[in-house]
Amino acid sequence: MPRVVHFKTLPSVAANHLTLKKEIALQIAVKEEEIVGYHILKESIDARSRQPNLIISAEVFVNETFSDRKKQTFNWQNVSASKHRVLIAGAGPAGLFAALRLLEQGIKPIIIERGKDVRARRRDLARLNREGILNPESNYCFGEGGAGTYSDGKLYTRSKKRGDLQRILEIFYAFGADENILYRAHPHIGTNHLPKIIAAMREQILQCGGEIHFETKLTDFIISNGHLQGVQINHKEIVKGDALILATGHSARDIFELLHRKTILLESKPFALGVRIEHPQSLIDSIQYHCKTRDPFLPPAAYSLVEQVQGKGVFSFCMSPGGIIAPASTA
Repeated sequence: MPRVVHFKTLPSVAANHLTLKKEIALQIAVKEEEIVGYHILKESIDARSRQPNLIISAEVFVNETFSDRKKQTFNWQNVSASKHRVLIAGAGPAGLFAALRLLEQGIKPIIIERGKDVRARRRDLARLNREGILNPESNYCFGEGGAGTYSDGKLYTRSKKRGDLQRILEIFYAFGADENILYRAHPHIGTNHLPKIIAAMREQILQCGGEIHFETKLTDFIISNGHLQGVQINHKEIVKGDALILATGHSARDIFELLHRKTILLESKPFALGVRIEHPQSLIDSIQYHCKTRDPFLPPAAYSLVEQVQGKGVFSFCMSPGGIIAPASTA
């Protein structure tokens, strides 16, 4: 039966499979050759001392058959003949994960997305960055994969009360994300890998009989006797459905205006004002890691700020070490 070991080690040791295996052998007092394999369960950085270390939990196989980390299986059903159809406005993370959840329930998802697919969208972003020409329907915010696909890729949250977060990471892993997102304290996929993962999700939805329509804009709700009958798209065609999930993100101002015109309840969230702050990465590294030069085996250092000022919360949203300033306009 695999053993679980918890230990602290240098980043340089953890960066190499052979040196990490040797460290694990020392930790559980066995010969190195007796370890046939291991899985990392958790990994975080402890930078409280002068020498930053990694805190690792690992599942170790000693003189027994090693098995690969199993990808969780999901009961995505074929819904081609389903009598129930749910419309989803938006093919960002909320829309895609809603569609996958509907497949598990045997309900046909029909996604309508105003922007383009993840590959075609890249060309519009290149034109925006190179020539300053904005496509109001295909940009950093609108299009398959949503805002995070080309401008972020972080997968961590302050909230631990919004459902099964580990299940979300398992789904990303099932669609091709690196397994390190399952155990790192701040999981991150990155824009170089996300498009392929998003495309794999799309293919799964289509293979199960779901529908995805790009360059298709929701322009009206079809309501009769207080019940939704469907939606109007592109100001002309009607698509019928039993229900509608709005997964449009915060930048779809026209949807908010449509809800207002239709006298549909729209609840506001508390207003938050964002201020961009830039620091040299070397400064953050020196403060967090207590060194003049960052250990090459450590990631760029990050920090978070949470404070109450006169009864109001002040907090840092997210960091993007070495990132770019993305022109995230939609109009």
